[in-house]
Amino acid sequence: MTTTYSFEIYNSASLLPQEWNSLTSDNIFLTREYLTVLENSCPVNMICHFIGIFEETKLVGIAITQFLFAEKLESFGDRDQCLKTSVRNFAFKNFASHVLFVGNNMLTGQNAFAFDKNIKLTKAITTLHKAINQLKKELKAKGKKVHITSIKDFTETEIKPLQAKFKNNYTFSTQPNMIFEINESWKTEQDYIDALSKKYRDQYKRARKKADGIVKQKMSLNDILKYEDIIYDLYFHVAKNAPFNTFFLARNHFSFFKEIMKDDFLLYGYFLDGKLIGFNTLIKNGAIMDTYFLGYDESIQREKMLYLNMLYDMIAYSINKGFREIVFARTALEIKSSVGAKPLKMYGLITHSNSLINHNIARFFNYLEPKTDWQERNPFK
Repeated sequence: MTTTYSFEIYNSASLLPQEWNSLTSDNIFLTREYLTVLENSCPVNMICHFIGIFEETKLVGIAITQFLFAEKLESFGDRDQCLKTSVRNFAFKNFASHVLFVGNNMLTGQNAFAFDKNIKLTKAITTLHKAINQLKKELKAKGKKVHITSIKDFTETEIKPLQAKFKNNYTFSTQPNMIFEINESWKTEQDYIDALSKKYRDQYKRARKKADGIVKQKMSLNDILKYEDIIYDLYFHVAKNAPFNTFFLARNHFSFFKEIMKDDFLLYGYFLDGKLIGFNTLIKNGAIMDTYFLGYDESIQREKMLYLNMLYDMIAYSINKGFREIVFARTALEIKSSVGAKPLKMYGLITHSNSLINHNIARFFNYLEPKTDWQERNPFK
C-alpha cells in the first residue's frame, strides 16, 4: 500500500492542530508556545508560517518558515564600513531583499522541522518541498515575490536527505555553531575552573576581578517590563554593530517571551551603581541550554570584561542545573572558544528565483555572508 502525505500551511500559531506539540518533545523551538512568542513579537520585517504534514488525518510532520523582507529594515549592520560592505548591502537590497527561510533565522541549529519517528523520510521531504513551493506562490499572489529560499541549519549528516530532494540548491556553510559540552563529572563551577589550564584559569580570575561592583539579578516579568526600554536599547546597540543583520527584534520581544515561556526563559540583568548596564538571556531546551540575545553598554563592557563574565555565568548556571550542553550559537567565535566551546560545522541550502543568479549563486552568496577569520582555543588541561 502506497503511503501518501498531504500538507497544510498555517498563518497563525492559534490555528495549529491540537496535536502539534506531540511532535515537539525534543525541541522547545517548535512548540505551539514558542511559535506564539515568535508570531506575536517577531521582527517588523518578518512573517511566520507553519506547515503541517499529514498521513491521511494524522499529523506526522511539522515545519516553520520565516519570510524576511528588507523594506522595513533600517540597517544591515553598521560595524564594517568598506567597499565590500556597500556592494553586499546593494546586492542584498536589490537581489535578495525577499528571503524565505525554512527554519529559524533567529537561532542556530536544526529548528526547521520535526517528523514522526515512523515517517517515510524521503516522501516527507518531498511533501515539505511541495509546501514550500505552494507558500511561495501564495506570497507572490500577495505581491511578495521570494528572491531567495534557504533551508537551514543542519549538520553534515542531517543535510544529506535534503540535498537529494532540493537538487537545484547550493549547499553552503557559514560560521559554525559553538557548542559547549558539559563534562559529566562537573557538578559545580569550581569543577569547570579546575579543568582549565593555568593560562585560562588566570583569564577566569582576571575577568571575575574586573567585574567587581557589578550586581547580577534574575529578572521577573515585572522587572523586564520595568526596564524594557533600557533592555531594548542595550540589545539594539549590540545588534546594530554586528557585521551583518537581516532583522531586529520587536521592542516587546523579551517581555512577551517571559510571559508565555515563564521559567523556560531566563533574563539576567547586570547592574552597576543601580544602573542596568547589560543583560543576557537563556532558554531551557530539554537537557540543552540555548543562549539567546544579549546587550550591554560598550564602554563598561570593555572595562569590566562583561561579555566574558556573562559566558562564565551561563556555564556556571548550566553546570549547577545539570544541563548536558550549551548552544552558544554563532558570532564571537574566538572568545566562546576561549571558555571551552567547540565549533560544529553547519550547512544550509540556498536557491535564487533568477536562473542567471542561481547559476552563480556560490559567488553571489559570498557577498551576502561575511567571512570571519578566527583562531580556535583550547582552554582545558
